[in-house]
Amino acid sequence: MQKIIAIVIFVLMYVLMVVLPKRRAIVALSAAAIMIIAQILPVGKVLTAIDWNVLMMLFGTMVIVDYFIESKMPNRIAEVLLRISKNVLWVTIIMSLFSGLISAFIDNVATVLMVAPVGLAICKKLKINPVPMIISIAVSSNLQGAATLVGDTTSIMLAAADNMNFNDFFVMNGKPGMFFAVELGALLTVPIMMILFRKNTQPVNSTEHTPVTDYVPTITMLGHVVLLIIASFIPDTHPCTNGFICMACGVLTIVWELIKQKSAAGMKHSLKALDYDTMLLLTGLFIVIASIREAGLIDDIAGFIANVGGTNKFLLFTIIVWGSVVISAFIDNIPYVATMLPLLAGVAAATNVEPHFLYFGLLVGATLGGNLTPIGASANITGVGMLRKEGYEVSFGDFMKIGVPFTLTAVITGYLFVWIIWAPK
Repeated sequence: MQKIIAIVIFVLMYVLMVVLPKRRAIVALSAAAIMIIAQILPVGKVLTAIDWNVLMMLFGTMVIVDYFIESKMPNRIAEVLLRISKNVLWVTIIMSLFSGLISAFIDNVATVLMVAPVGLAICKKLKINPVPMIISIAVSSNLQGAATLVGDTTSIMLAAADNMNFNDFFVMNGKPGMFFAVELGALLTVPIMMILFRKNTQPVNSTEHTPVTDYVPTITMLGHVVLLIIASFIPDTHPCTNGFICMACGVLTIVWELIKQKSAAGMKHSLKALDYDTMLLLTGLFIVIASIREAGLIDDIAGFIANVGGTNKFLLFTIIVWGSVVISAFIDNIPYVATMLPLLAGVAAATNVEPHFLYFGLLVGATLGGNLTPIGASANITGVGMLRKEGYEVSFGDFMKIGVPFTLTAVITGYLFVWIIWAPK
């Protein structure tokens, strides 16, 4: 009975999110509250269900980003990019690739929070709709998070399950690793963007030289990126290490501005500017996903995927990849991957195949599938939240016009790459 109730609440939540895009946070929190009241998720597990690491990263980075924007540095970077770009089409492509490059080494959400303000500054200068550019930044960030061990939580989980180190993502057992599968997919999204944004041929240029008012936010921005990369190489760190780093850098930025301005006005402005709606939406989703996992739904889905594939390696691999794509479009990929990894280890042993083969297929499907919908990945939720603050509401349809071609291109590329390189001969 609990499973049926959990399914009904889950489906209803997503329907309401589509129908009421401006009330997504309220819908998610309401669904979370019902899950708790219905005792699908015990009250004692609510706090542990919330990913505090992500929320702290969001809060700390948002603070830095607000001061970063106020310093006019995004405008300066935008001017440089406009000078090296031929038209709006190539500005969008460059911003997308730039976002992906950064995301290969730090968290996807932090990447969007850092790169999107530059994209918004460019769009304001050109007086164009920022929605396509920000969505491209978000999906590119989510795409390339799987390229390295440090780019995404799912990559870290896979590495731990398979005893992989940083270099194994590049070359493993003498074969090219996940880095090349992801980067090849990223390169093939360039012609997709050229088709999607083919009408954006307005020439661009910038002769402006915006003065930067304060370089400290830029320093703390770069500093927290470096610290996140360093932390990723330290074994057995606290689960909230990245969140602590972002919070510390955010507080440091606030303290500097208080000393500089000798007033709390800047801090009040920064705290008011934070995207609380996005943080509440994520909180609600964390609780809902934990609830359906508690009800056993994720275990059922994982078991179904493995059982249907049976001993046919190609069918099993195909189901793992594309089943994960569909599931990750609606369910956070972290609990799903956590459930699938031990299950696939058993399947690999039973079918006498290398576990890397199945693990890589899982990573391709589960990581990239989140790009299908605006609520399929934290990076997408963050990007849509930033657009909402600027007065642009993004519907499921608007997002999927870009997200679906990106996802299909990247997943098909990764699917073929892993099969050709890693499939048992």
